[in-house]
Amino acid sequence: MARRKTGNVLSEDVNEARNQIMSAAERVFAKYGVAKTTMDDIGREAGVSRPTVYRYFGDRDTLISALIEKRSRLLFTKARKFLLNQPTFADQFVEGLIYLVDRGRRDPLVRLLVSPEHMQLATPILGSSGLAARLTAEMWEPVLDKAIERGEIRDDLDRAKMAEWIALVQFILVGRLDFDRPDDPAHREMLRTFALPAFLPVAAPVAGAGA
Repeated sequence: MARRKTGNVLSEDVNEARNQIMSAAERVFAKYGVAKTTMDDIGREAGVSRPTVYRYFGDRDTLISALIEKRSRLLFTKARKFLLNQPTFADQFVEGLIYLVDRGRRDPLVRLLVSPEHMQLATPILGSSGLAARLTAEMWEPVLDKAIERGEIRDDLDRAKMAEWIALVQFILVGRLDFDRPDDPAHREMLRTFALPAFLPVAAPVAGAGA
């Protein structure tokens, strides 16, 4: 049976009501952009007052953070399916980064995770809460763990630090993709030559090398 609505607008179920407000926020962000949208705008779109929005989300940053998590996880679900079709960790890393950044940079909320020009807006939301690092780790740590089990990458690196490195690479890559095609082979060459080796096992010295 369908739930009754409070005030003919929001569900009495707290989680459902939060989702209704987030859906309204997504629509308003699509119209005006993240930076220019206010809680009043979101309340009007949801058909409720601003104090009602604050009752479910303590402040604007909390609401944006919840939306970033929601949209990022939807992207992660698609990305993991894509990664499963890659034969090696090297391919998962290179193709996965291009896939995630290319699609994430088109989303006004996910872009907050990967785009340097949003840092002034994103830092209070992502930095203090550790959301960016947590989401990057959530996406990549299972991939890294399986690659370690297969012996494809080093097992002496801290998982959190590995996720931080991936996040830094994303910042670089989003700028490149903004000015060039995602299918440009130069992106893949850069990742394989300069970013991927940080994860690979150190090759044993060749006997007689340097003699």
